[in-house]
Amino acid sequence: MSSPSKRREMDLMKLMMSDYKVEMINDSMQDFYVHFNGPNDSPYHGGIWRIRVELPDAYPYKSPSIGFVNKIYHPNVDEMSGSVCLDVINQNWSPMFDLVNVFEVFLPQLLLYPNPSDPLNGEAAALMMRDRGAYEQRVKEYCEKYAKPEDIGAVPEEKSSDEELSEEEYDSNDDAVAGQPDP
Repeated sequence: MSSPSKRREMDLMKLMMSDYKVEMINDSMQDFYVHFNGPNDSPYHGGIWRIRVELPDAYPYKSPSIGFVNKIYHPNVDEMSGSVCLDVINQNWSPMFDLVNVFEVFLPQLLLYPNPSDPLNGEAAALMMRDRGAYEQRVKEYCEKYAKPEDIGAVPEEKSSDEELSEEEYDSNDDAVAGQPDP
């Protein structure tokens, strides 16, 4: 077993032993989800997010890829993709850091101290700079709408538009389409 894969396993075990819920995506130990709670003393408190983590082959010498799966309203998180703009992960990563640092230091710091001057979500950055109270209210609305424990069970990218319809709606939609003449 090579050193990077040993280190990957060790870091993953440390993360699991730190009471984070980790869901493996495959057997490689390189792709997984981590359940992450919004930090106390922030408008994200009470929210829970499913974070996708992808470890490159060169981990820990190359940084992990981190993304929010369920929606979050934050200047430094792309609302559609969930990707994170965080210097310590993107540019200043060091092999001295591990996955526990990501979830106990880097992500809580990101949520506690957003950087509106380097936004991935321009609307959130503008609102934060213009009206902090309205920004925090929007954050809390997103937490209510997208970051409850039941929200992290569903993986949005795997939902097709058909799944969003109830069976009755689907059936009646089918009937409506069946009754229409072919174009």
